[in-house]
Amino acid sequence: MYESGENYLETILMLKEKRGIVRSIDIARALNFSKPSVSRAVGILREDGYITVETGGEIELTEKGQKKAAGIYERHQLLTEFLQKVSGVNPQTAEEDACKMEHIISDDTFQGIKRFMNRQ
Repeated sequence: MYESGENYLETILMLKEKRGIVRSIDIARALNFSKPSVSRAVGILREDGYITVETGGEIELTEKGQKKAAGIYERHQLLTEFLQKVSGVNPQTAEEDACKMEHIISDDTFQGIKRFMNRQ
């Protein structure tokens, strides 16, 4: 899965937790993307088995999608905390950098950071 797909899944998870219901327009607003771009991405995520789209347009994560989104979100949260505590960068910078890092960091390195942060 590409970084953009991971970002969509993470956004769907966060919106679902915050609002309860997620539609394409909510994703477009959250990511500041056009509706056609979101529609295309939603179609790909649905075809790949990460989400379902109900008759009313409500988007739900499948079990596969939930697992992937939760893993990405865990990386995001832990990396943000790690960057703030260890490097001392401000919260906004830590958040932005964690968003980039969460997609490219190896599992071994992430597990090492988890151990370092006493999260395992």
